[in-house]
Amino acid sequence: MLLRGVLLALQALQLAGAFDLPAGSCAFEESTCGFDSVLASLPWILNEEGHYIYVDTSFGKQGEKAVLLSPDLQAEEWSCLRLVYQITTSSESLSDPSQLNLYMRFEDESFDRLLWSAKEPSDSWLIASLDLQNSSKKFKILIEGVLGQGNTASIALFEIKMTTGYCIECDFEENHLCGFVNRWNPNVNWFVGGGSIRNVHSILPQDHTFKSELGHYMYVDSVYVKHFQEVAQLISPLTTAPMAGCLSFYYQIQQGNDNVFSLYTRDVAGLYEEIWKADRPGNAAWNLAEVEFNAPYPMEVIFEVAFNGPKGGYVALDDISFSPVHCQNQTELLFSAVEASCNFEQDLCNFYQDKEGPGWTRVKVKPNMYRAGDHTTGLGYYLLANTKFTSQPGYIGRLYGPSLPGNLQYCLRFHYAIYGFLKMSDTLAVYIFEENHVVQEKIWSVLESPRGVWMQAEITFKKPMPTKVVFMSLCKSFWDCGLVALDDITIQLGSCSSSEKLPPPPGECTFEQDECTFTQEKRNRSSWHRRRGETPTSYTGPKGDHTTGVGYYMYIEASHMVYGQKARLLSRPLRGVSGKHCLTFFYHMYGGGTGLLSVYLKKEEDSEESLLWRRRGEQSISWLRALIEYSCERQHQIIFEAIRGVSIRSDIAIDDVKFQAGPCGEMEDTTQQSSGYSEDLNEIEY
Repeated sequence: MLLRGVLLALQALQLAGAFDLPAGSCAFEESTCGFDSVLASLPWILNEEGHYIYVDTSFGKQGEKAVLLSPDLQAEEWSCLRLVYQITTSSESLSDPSQLNLYMRFEDESFDRLLWSAKEPSDSWLIASLDLQNSSKKFKILIEGVLGQGNTASIALFEIKMTTGYCIECDFEENHLCGFVNRWNPNVNWFVGGGSIRNVHSILPQDHTFKSELGHYMYVDSVYVKHFQEVAQLISPLTTAPMAGCLSFYYQIQQGNDNVFSLYTRDVAGLYEEIWKADRPGNAAWNLAEVEFNAPYPMEVIFEVAFNGPKGGYVALDDISFSPVHCQNQTELLFSAVEASCNFEQDLCNFYQDKEGPGWTRVKVKPNMYRAGDHTTGLGYYLLANTKFTSQPGYIGRLYGPSLPGNLQYCLRFHYAIYGFLKMSDTLAVYIFEENHVVQEKIWSVLESPRGVWMQAEITFKKPMPTKVVFMSLCKSFWDCGLVALDDITIQLGSCSSSEKLPPPPGECTFEQDECTFTQEKRNRSSWHRRRGETPTSYTGPKGDHTTGVGYYMYIEASHMVYGQKARLLSRPLRGVSGKHCLTFFYHMYGGGTGLLSVYLKKEEDSEESLLWRRRGEQSISWLRALIEYSCERQHQIIFEAIRGVSIRSDIAIDDVKFQAGPCGEMEDTTQQSSGYSEDLNEIEY
C-alpha cells in the first residue's frame, strides 16, 4: 500500500549499524529481530525488499488487529524507545482511521500498560519517542495495529529502537533528529548544519560533538528574515515519564544584539513557560548552558529564536543532554504529593486549622441506611464542619494545607458532601493563602450540589510565591446552617486536565466512557446497565457514582428482574502470572429487598468457578470498598454476579474497578473488606 517512491526517498532514515542494534530494536531489513506476530491476530508482513513491516486491508478487515510482541527486555537504566511508523487511509474513511497502540507487558502483571497511541493518517513517516523509567523488572513491548475503514487502510513500522538515555537528549548525528521537529515558518526555520552542508550567507561553525566538519548540529539563520520579531522554534519530543534535574546544551550566537534565544516548556494544554534566556552574545566558541528542568507531567522543550531583522546572524545548537542531578548552585524545590494529600484515615496529616470556632472535626460513621460514610472506603474517617454549632453567621474554621513551593502548577482534587443547607452557594470555599503577602484569594466555591452525595472538585492553580490551600465552610444565616463533609484531598503537580490526555491506567475502569473491557453473557432489561445519577426506584440504589458523584456506574435494575434472577459482568481474559493480585472495587447495596453480590474466578478450560467474595442483603447507603486478594497462574476471568432479591428495592451497583499486581496490603477492616466472606455459602438458594 505504501508507494515505492516514498519508500526510496525515506531509506535515508535507516540507521547505521542496522544489523547490530541494541536489544528491543529492529530495522526490519531481513527479519523482525525476535519480534513475533501473536498467532491469535493478523500477521505483520515483512516487505519483500526489506525496510519495514506492515499490515493492510488485503489481509484483514476493519476492526481486526495485528499484534507484534518483543522478546524479553530489561531497562535497568533510563531508556528511550523510538518508533518510526506510518498510518495511511483513504480520504473517505477519515472518520474511522486505523490505530497504532504500544504497550508494556510486565512479567508479574495481568494487564498490559498502554504507553502511546496514534491514529493520525500521514503521507510520510512519523516518529514517536517514549521514555522508559529504569526498572529491574523484565518486560515485553507489544505493538498493536487496528485496521480502520476503507480498502486502502494500512499501518507500517519502519524501525523500533531502544537506547539508554532520555528522549529529550540529542547530538543531531542521526537522520531522525531524535524526534525533534521544526515548526515551519515561511522565512526562518531550524536546519541541520555540519557535514557537507554549507550556507553561502553565513560562516557556520564546526559541530560540538566531534569538533570537526563531520559532525552535525541545528542552526537557524536570519538571512531570510522579512519581518520584525520573526520566530523559529525547534520542538522536542513530549516527555512521557516524570523527570527532574539539569538540562544542558551547547550553543553559539552570532550578533547576539539582533536576536533573542530562549528556552520554553509547553504542557499538553498549550501553556508556555520561559525557563532560560541567553543574556549575552557569548564568544565564538560553543557556550554551555545549564537549566533546571522539572517535568512532573508531559511537556515539550522548545528552543526559540526571535530575530529583529535580516542582520541578526545565526544561532547554533548541539549536544542536548539531561541529568537527574540538579544543576550547579541549584537547590531542589521540595514538593511531595504524599505529604500534600490526606484521606484522614489516621489523622489530619499535614493539614491544620486555626483556633477560632469549633472548626473541622474528624469523624467516622458506621455503615447504616441513614447517613453516608466516608468516601475513601465507606467505613473510614472524614472531616465534618457542623455550622449548626456556630453562635452567629460566618465562617466556621479554616483548614490549612501544607506549604507549597511557588512558581509550580498544581492540581487540587477533593471530595465533599453537603447536608441541610437551603441555599448551597458558598457553603464550602477554597482559598489560596500567599504566605509572604498574607493575602487570601478565593479560587473555588460550591454553587449547587446534590445533597448527601460525595462530589469531586478539581482546581488547577499556579502562584509565583509559596502558598497554602485553605478550606472554609460558611454559614450565611443563623436559620440556614448545615453540615459540610470533606475527604480524600490530593495535590499533584501539573494541570488537572493533563490526566485526560494520558493513557488510562492498566486494569482500571471507572465506567465514565464505556464498560471498558467488560462483557456480559447476555444483554437485556435484566442485565447490568451503565447509568449516572439516581436509579429509577426510590429507597434503593446510589444517588450518584463513586468516582465524581456525577459520573457513571454499573448496576442492576431490580424492577426489570424477578426474584433470584442473575446478571453477570465478565472481565476480559487476564494473563496468569505468579504471585498475588489485588482486585479493588466499590459496591452499593441499599434497599430493604437487596439480594446477593458475588465475585468469581473462572480459570481457562475449567467448567467450575471459584468464589472469591460475597455480600448478602442491605449493607449501607454508602459506597463501600472491597479488597480481594487472589492468585492464579493460568489465564482467567473475573466475574461480577448480582442476584435480585425479594423486592424491587434490590438495586445493586459497582464502580471504580481496579486490578493491581501484588498483595492488597494493610486493610482497615478485614471483616468487611477481606477476600473472605462472612456468610455460610450453603444458605444461598436462588
